[in-house]
Amino acid sequence: MTAATTPDTTVTGKAHYEVLDGLRGSAAVLVVLFHIMGMTVSWADTGQLLHHAALAVDFFFVLSGFVIAFAYDDRWKTMSTGQFILIRLVRLHPLVLLGAVLGLLSFVFDPFATNQKAIPLATVLVDFALICLMLPHAPLPNRWTDTHSLNSPAWSLLQEYIGNLAYALVLRRLGTKTLGLLVVLAGALLAWCAWDKNSLDLGSYWETLWQGTARMAFSFMMGLWLYRVRDRFPKIRLGWIAATIVLVAVFAIPLMPKDLPLFGPVFGPHANGIYEVSMVIVVFPLLILCGAHSQIPALEMALCKFAGRISYPIYILHYPFLLIYMNFVTFTKPPLQTAHIAGAAAFVIVVTFAWLAVKFYDEPVRNWLKPLTRKGKA
Repeated sequence: MTAATTPDTTVTGKAHYEVLDGLRGSAAVLVVLFHIMGMTVSWADTGQLLHHAALAVDFFFVLSGFVIAFAYDDRWKTMSTGQFILIRLVRLHPLVLLGAVLGLLSFVFDPFATNQKAIPLATVLVDFALICLMLPHAPLPNRWTDTHSLNSPAWSLLQEYIGNLAYALVLRRLGTKTLGLLVVLAGALLAWCAWDKNSLDLGSYWETLWQGTARMAFSFMMGLWLYRVRDRFPKIRLGWIAATIVLVAVFAIPLMPKDLPLFGPVFGPHANGIYEVSMVIVVFPLLILCGAHSQIPALEMALCKFAGRISYPIYILHYPFLLIYMNFVTFTKPPLQTAHIAGAAAFVIVVTFAWLAVKFYDEPVRNWLKPLTRKGKA
């Protein structure tokens, strides 16, 4: 078999969960499509086909927890906390920095949003310095109240860093029962957030910043716990294609109306939040378990490896390109057909750039930095 059709391995020789890598790519692509459709219709739900695709972030978090436990739980006798942090920085931060650079360039040189030119360059550069450190900054024009205006997806990477740090300092030391109890408590908090806001699309705005941490806390810890207890569940297998169809279905269900008869007058105003938190607490963990237990044919393996390889760059790098597309649609008001053509072009540009970024920036930079970790590949 060729390298493309055999599982990759970790630094300790364990085979990757290739289906899970592929699902990460599927979710990243769905996020890009969700943002393109939302920007085309000024974030109205009419015209949006992936109504709940913001939940992809929760899927990323639970997947991250599962994979972190898989890759590092058995390495702590030979790995220090500082070394773990270095490994994770080498893995994640080069693309964070590239995303920050793209965000700066797209803000300063956007030809369609003249109101952005009124912001002093010094202000923009301060924001650029902050986002390079993953720190929130004051909203900029045409960026709503985003905590990371130059590249909005960076808000979830900040939460990822918090989760990784919590794992290194505390969570890895906890027993399975204690970790499970924390998952239950975090799930209760997440359910309250969904009930209160009737949504889980929280965390990227200043108004909901702490609720982003609540989303990460449940899903990341659920992933850690799920890895520890994975063998206690029936080994239901679901390949990448079937699992991707499930993800699409979860995201494509229409928003729940507040007068939905099934939910009645008490639960009706919270129906959408109930649906979304149910997907995060029940469906996503089951989907990851099914994917982890799956074996797939060679062609599907190759597709999963490719999807996994470009998933992170697609997610962290797509927004600066789409903001230019959004401002084109917003300020020039083209015919809908023209907007659709431009949106399709933006999608192609994002995927192409993500692949080029992997080949000619991310992997070379990580290989160059690898000796800093003193423990093989990050």
